[in-house]
Amino acid sequence: MNASRLTLIAAALSVAAFGAMADEADGSQYAAQFNSTKSRAQVQAELAQFKQGPNVWSTQYNPLATFKSERSRADVRAEYLANRDAVDAFTSEDSGSSYLAQREVLTPVSTRLAGTPVNAQ
Repeated sequence: MNASRLTLIAAALSVAAFGAMADEADGSQYAAQFNSTKSRAQVQAELAQFKQGPNVWSTQYNPLATFKSERSRADVRAEYLANRDAVDAFTSEDSGSSYLAQREVLTPVSTRLAGTPVNAQ
């Protein structure tokens, strides 16, 4: 009986401690740190302008409905065929590592070493 009483007291204390940790989120600690650079009217105007455009989170939004390409299908196909080896290499098992290792280095090799003084004597 004494053990059950201690268990009951321990449970009550843990519930009280848990309740003491819970706190209302009033936001006052953040209000002092936030300094707005826009007025309320400016923010509301931006919101109204945003609402006039398409809802990009809608399931009916289709970004390709008004898309117009500047290049023809033949141009894109020719460019792909010209770069077929690179495309194949970058989509291979090693993600193009061996292709990049075999390529010619385009950066000039510098003969200046670290620590070489400008006016060496």
